Amino acid sequence: MTKHTNPKKLLVQGEAMIPTDFGEFQMIAYSNSAEDRMPHMALFNPKTRIDAVVNVRIHSECLTGDLFGSNRCECGEQLDKSMAYIAEHTGLLIYLRQEGRGIGIINKLHAYEKQDDGFDTAEANQILGFAIDSRQYDDAVQILEDLKISRINLLTNNPDKVAALESSSIEIVDRIPLQIKPKKENLQYLKTKKDRFGHHLDAI
Repeated sequence: MTKHTNPKKLLVQGEAMIPTDFGEFQMIAYSNSAEDRMPHMALFNPKTRIDAVVNVRIHSECLTGDLFGSNRCECGEQLDKSMAYIAEHTGLLIYLRQEGRGIGIINKLHAYEKQDDGFDTAEANQILGFAIDSRQYDDAVQILEDLKISRINLLTNNPDKVAALESSSIEIVDRIPLQIKPKKENLQYLKTKKDRFGHHLDAI
């Protein structure tokens, strides 16, 4: 079950137009402190109509997949596919700084070691003393509310993310699947996502 907290108020700490290989995005940094070196980021297609249903991807940081192209997961491919979709169809990508399902990059590497010993993603986190998924989405709701977005199509396969948004002020009009063809390196990871976390993964 998704936990809800009373997060500190997020404020816009900086923004600029960023040209990318996918298209042009308005990048906005959100944090409760101007000194925060790891703020959440919102990438907003400037052609988006906020009075209509907005396509939204809420993407949790994955340094190994997003930046280094790790094949242990499909996160980087999901990020690229989301940016391409939003560039073409308009919308918003929210990049939440909650690495490794909320346990951080160092513990994520420890979890990878456990996975190499034969444990699945959920078991590895539990062995290390963490919940199987510590991510929260209250900050994403704050960002959507700040941008005056209230009705969305959510790009996700994750039912917990859907449940978190449905219990907020945001209306999910539709869920857009974001499925990636599995590789031999991440097939077991994706099976765990489907079997243990209930992700909608038809190709697994």
